[in-house]
Amino acid sequence: MAFEGLSQKLQGALKKMTGRGKLTEQSVKEGMREVRMALLEADVNYAVAKDFIKKVTERCVGTEVLSSLSPSQQVLKIVNEEMTELMGSTNARLTWSPSVPTIFMLCGLQGAGKTTMCAKLAGYLTRQGKRPMLAACDIYRPAAIKQLQVVGEQVHVPVFEKGTQDPVKTAREAIEYARYYQRDVLIIDTAGRLHIDEALMDELARIKAEVHPQEILLTVDAMTGQDAVNVAKAFDERLDVSGVILTKLDGDTRGGAALSIRAVTGKPIKFSGTGEKLADIEPFHPDRMASRILGMGDVLTLIDKATEAFDEHDAEKFARKGLSNRLTLEDFLEQMQSMKKMGGLKSMLNMLPGVSLKDVDVDDSAMKKPEAIIRSMTPAERRDPSILNASRRKRIAAGSGTTVQDVNTLIRQFEQAQQMMKQMMNSKGRGRLRMRFPGM
Repeated sequence: MAFEGLSQKLQGALKKMTGRGKLTEQSVKEGMREVRMALLEADVNYAVAKDFIKKVTERCVGTEVLSSLSPSQQVLKIVNEEMTELMGSTNARLTWSPSVPTIFMLCGLQGAGKTTMCAKLAGYLTRQGKRPMLAACDIYRPAAIKQLQVVGEQVHVPVFEKGTQDPVKTAREAIEYARYYQRDVLIIDTAGRLHIDEALMDELARIKAEVHPQEILLTVDAMTGQDAVNVAKAFDERLDVSGVILTKLDGDTRGGAALSIRAVTGKPIKFSGTGEKLADIEPFHPDRMASRILGMGDVLTLIDKATEAFDEHDAEKFARKGLSNRLTLEDFLEQMQSMKKMGGLKSMLNMLPGVSLKDVDVDDSAMKKPEAIIRSMTPAERRDPSILNASRRKRIAAGSGTTVQDVNTLIRQFEQAQQMMKQMMNSKGRGRLRMRFPGM
């Protein structure tokens, strides 16, 4: 998981920085030495790490500890604020053109996940009520156009392509096509290279001069570490990029790119890719990312994901069924699907403050077995599990690739959940339960 190593080392270093009354200069220096090593091991730019340590040390030395906070909490507060500032302070939103369509041009090196990110961004904007279109301007990488068509179809966004004709001409024609079909956003997928070269930069510069994109978004692989900063600087010098999208933040990355790019280039990180699925894209919030790194959780992002995954009408219907003790296995299946949309149980736990996944054995694949069992039932069986006799359970087990014991366990857990809901209803009362669980 991204930042896991950095997070553990930072938290360990900060725990040692305790004192009474005032933080002593000696305790601060010792703690900051470990913090600096943690940052450098995470591949944070040396100059960035040095400046960060200097600012934190200046604020910590001689700082009066607030009466309600321990010294370690005071240091944590300072480090959190400085880390948030390092990554850009606030979420940098996309800007929009006064004329239609608004053009977003994505660029980056080959292998950074640029084509997939085009589709992720298109899907994200669709969920925001926009009508995006994709333009295939990478004519060099084998199957690049086909890949864009495939991922575009998966997010239900049309793709404009003209084969291997001049990408500048394709981009120009894509604008007219978008206007004709009333598409308010055009996302251009440009060519990448294994390394930066003049031919690549010249082509990107020609596309920019022709279509005048509202934003040029640089796609950077977070797993490349410090080299990602060098790539960002090179692209910015030629194209004047407006923002950065970090991909593969879910991988085994040390996190140095996220902490360095904003400070070195002055360009904000606007989005991050958090998984392989096309829905795995998040607006980049520096304050929330700093909280995650320091083990303080990210409840706001969890709420955002829940709002997007759970339909308000369906949630209200689920709540009413729970209150009246009429929940069915179909309802449980719907809730499991919603949890999968949020990234799974592991992703959700990772955003809760005080939860360390290294101390918790979480297996998201464990949800596959009950889902397979429920899907092997008939609609009548899902709605009324009481009709499940021995022969039905044997058939369901065979159909789901599980055992009768697995089926029995799921039914027993479902009955226990129903009983728990009934007890809550009797002990708390309908009105009080609604107050405690307003959205279920």
